Amino acid sequence: MSHLGTSPRILIVGAGLGGLAAALALSQEGFAVQLFEQAPVLLGLGAGISLSSGAMRCLELLGLSERVGALSEKAVGVPFRHYRSGALLRAGFDRKPPDREPRGSSVHDSRQIHRADLHALLVEALRERAPAALTLGRRLVALETDGEIVRARFADGSVGEGELLVGCDGVRSIARDYVCSGQPLRFTGQVAFRCLVPVTSSAAIPGSRTGSIFLGPGRIFNRYPLRKGAVWNCVGVAKTSRWEAEGWTTPATRAEFLAEFADWHPEVTGLIDAAPPDGIIKWGLFVHEPLSRWSRGLVALLGDAAHPMLPFLGLGAALAMEDAAILARALKAHREVGRALAAYEAARKPRATRIYEASNLQAELLQGIDPDRYSQAESPAHDPAIFDFDPLEVPLQSRDTAAG
Repeated sequence: MSHLGTSPRILIVGAGLGGLAAALALSQEGFAVQLFEQAPVLLGLGAGISLSSGAMRCLELLGLSERVGALSEKAVGVPFRHYRSGALLRAGFDRKPPDREPRGSSVHDSRQIHRADLHALLVEALRERAPAALTLGRRLVALETDGEIVRARFADGSVGEGELLVGCDGVRSIARDYVCSGQPLRFTGQVAFRCLVPVTSSAAIPGSRTGSIFLGPGRIFNRYPLRKGAVWNCVGVAKTSRWEAEGWTTPATRAEFLAEFADWHPEVTGLIDAAPPDGIIKWGLFVHEPLSRWSRGLVALLGDAAHPMLPFLGLGAALAMEDAAILARALKAHREVGRALAAYEAARKPRATRIYEASNLQAELLQGIDPDRYSQAESPAHDPAIFDFDPLEVPLQSRDTAAG
């Protein structure tokens, strides 16, 4: 069995939200972390994301909840509307967790934030707390272990060594191939478009000034405000039979976006038409079936590397932060690596699998042939157990057998 030494070094691959949260959580528990990112420069990519109350608990633990609160908006109930008429199909619902023992603040309310703003905040916090932890321009190509050491080999020929490696390297994860080979990605038949539209550019568009989710056959369009109401975050997801591009930031045109929503309500087409022409992106949605395990020896998975899923419940970023908090808790509680990773997987895998299945069901409901039927559907989005999750209180079960 491999035991963490008195000054263990933990390697983390991938400086997305999950990797940064893991680096902060682990360094806060006294571990020496080295975070490797393949990009030579960190860019402000993405658009709006949701942070559940559980994710906010993680950020509170890291001492960042107030800073996140200043950059975000409280998530409010968003109504579902008919894609052509704009008629109300279902009123919005509040995702605020049920009343529980007061913790002295309201930071546990779900929030909405620009991904780039949150990413920049996490990078800044890591550089404040562990200035030498982040290394850019390191693309992982291979992993190997030797006794109680794991080695990460990078495309530039450099090698990182540590007592544990955490793969946060996304849906096309090299670390996942090491942990659980033979798990190919599957294209879900869904393509997402995203853009940010300045409110000043959309002032002439008819309709309300609040967020809305428009539902139509094989499509969904979601819009909500970001950056203190200065911009609309617009996301359109459409069913399609093919996808060839790589990555999740492929440039798209207004014409492409409009073609998918051509006969939709003027609020939808108006926002797309008002989008900055160089600010529209698209990406194919890929997943793999739930993994049989999340760790092998000295390598563990976190975030999309472990559990990519459809975005219809808006919990992708939140799950990665939950992973980070629980992994740090497990390693603090169990200095033996196998036991710690077994406890981490036992606490995370059932929840991730449940949300994977619920996200698939939500996609079917939202993109039903007749959008009017959605008001009668049983939606996973109304299940309080999905959103009311506290990663700092979930029990960590000890196991005698090593993971992997």
